[in-house]
Amino acid sequence: MAWYAYCLTEIQTLNNGARSRRPFLMEGIQGVNGASVFGYPSGDFSVVVSEYERNGVQLGEKQVLEHARVVSVCFRNGTVLPFRFGTIFDTDDALRQAVRTNRRAFGLSVERLRGKSEMHLKLVVRDGSLRAALERIELPDTVGGEYLTKLREKASRERERRTKARALSVQVHKLFNPLEEEVSCKKVDADGMLIDIAHLIDSKSVEKYQNRYSSAAKQLKNCQLAISGPWPPYHFLPGKLRTVAGNS
Repeated sequence: MAWYAYCLTEIQTLNNGARSRRPFLMEGIQGVNGASVFGYPSGDFSVVVSEYERNGVQLGEKQVLEHARVVSVCFRNGTVLPFRFGTIFDTDDALRQAVRTNRRAFGLSVERLRGKSEMHLKLVVRDGSLRAALERIELPDTVGGEYLTKLREKASRERERRTKARALSVQVHKLFNPLEEEVSCKKVDADGMLIDIAHLIDSKSVEKYQNRYSSAAKQLKNCQLAISGPWPPYHFLPGKLRTVAGNS
């Protein structure tokens, strides 16, 4: 039997804390393609899974939402380590081996993330001073002086964008004071830049964090600000845990 895996959590947070040696049904939750959801025990952990049949059909946006919904439900009850979307273990042995191999890393990550939540901030920056830095630089097909000039100009504009994004992320960090953060930046149109920020915070301070939104919106000039969360800590797993993927 193949298993589709959503996340790993402490077994005490599922099945009313009762221990089991066999997969147990998690009532009231539907998984990918409407499948039942089970807790698959392994030591102190439980992998949240659904039975899965490989039939050649590609997983799509609908399944992304179904996956996220299961992880979010589990997150309400305790610490979760989300598996990458599309993680499938073809056998019971493959699933158990993945947990055994990563048991120490799982344990350390659960300890570090216990009682923590992820918040998202999206800043769309529309600043007249950035217009030149956002213009697309086309590199000529030929080599030589013109190519090198354009290459230097392109690199200069990329540095200018990164500097602006870094300055804003520092300002945001001071306003929201998270435990950890992860920042990405990309151009969205001719005069706009999107800065996507994930913040790791104490779950008990979610309301306090949300209340800082109005103050931040006033202080961040020339920015459109959107906030969402709390979410499971997708962005704050060690790299090796993000890639546990069975035979997906």
